[in-house]
Amino acid sequence: MKSFMLIVAIAILIIGVSACERMSEIVQPTTPQVEDKSEAIVIGVVLPLTGHLASAGELMKQGFDLARHEINAAQPSNRQFTFIIEDDTSTAEGAVAAFNKLIDADGVSVILGPASSSATKEAFPVAQENQVVAISPTSGERGLSAIGDFVFRIPLTTDVVVPKGIEVTYAKLGYQRVATMYDEIDGFSTDRDAALQEAFTARGIEVLATEPFRSGDTDFSAQLTRIQALEPDAIFVSALPPEKPGILTQAAQLGISVPFIVSSLTDVEVEAAGAAAEGTITFIGWLSTDNTSKNQAFVQNYSETFGMEPNVFAVSSYAAVYILAEAIKNAASTDATAIRDALANIRDLDTVLGKFSFNADGDAVYEPKIMIVKDGILQLFE
Repeated sequence: MKSFMLIVAIAILIIGVSACERMSEIVQPTTPQVEDKSEAIVIGVVLPLTGHLASAGELMKQGFDLARHEINAAQPSNRQFTFIIEDDTSTAEGAVAAFNKLIDADGVSVILGPASSSATKEAFPVAQENQVVAISPTSGERGLSAIGDFVFRIPLTTDVVVPKGIEVTYAKLGYQRVATMYDEIDGFSTDRDAALQEAFTARGIEVLATEPFRSGDTDFSAQLTRIQALEPDAIFVSALPPEKPGILTQAAQLGISVPFIVSSLTDVEVEAAGAAAEGTITFIGWLSTDNTSKNQAFVQNYSETFGMEPNVFAVSSYAAVYILAEAIKNAASTDATAIRDALANIRDLDTVLGKFSFNADGDAVYEPKIMIVKDGILQLFE
């Protein structure tokens, strides 16, 4: 009897322990039942949030954030895009430090950025050496993507935009004697001026003067006065966003009335220059009124979200996230090599920029636009 009672007691104890363990599993699920956060897609972002280009960096961040929000809303919760944002302080040194931090400390496989060509020129080799994908949304200097197969760019480069822009404007304006101004310490501005000089030589256009200035300058009166005395038919300006409104405003104050053709002019800069921007021509890769469903939806969503019209900095950043998302989907992986291969194979992707492809160097292929400021807004140059 005692033996029987002992066996019963042991059986009850085993059943009780088993029940407790089962209840524990119900109340506190075991690890495999917990949502796996490891599949979140972590993306490094390098932006000029402080320094000389901070205003452009904020517009880029808005484009990034809007695209991320839209993409996440359409994806499972364990496949959300997550940004780790680093400020490059508008310097090449800051961009390199940001890339190294994202790669070494955060272990990202892809980075969106940097913004400027000068920063991209220094940071892209870091990504290539570490075999991390880098996509610059806004750097347009020639040759930067050719350093390796892990680096890509969204904007049209100077060797695409400048020849087309000269072809269209020369046919209508017929300028024969021109002058140029450019930022001598910015990679994009110096490269664009060089591309202009090549295009002028090819067409037999005389360059009367080439006047340099530097990022951060606010007084351009000396350069403009020297150019004015030469009486050119047109003036070409290659500059970053902060300098463009000042150049146009001071030119108007001096009474210069010949056409200005300015690099990548945006609505923000047009508004800042006011009436002085009227008649200014620019070569860009996007038009806010492009009548495509993706573009019109973007313009509406951006305007409603941020209370302002988007410009090329915002749209290029927005497009970069969607192009990356397409590559990750096609790669079915967040491995850098798989993403690189998927990006390289993108052809005629429907984006807010139009049909988008990458060429063999990792640079963008789509149609450039020639614009003119008319009635205070950028419109097609016709």
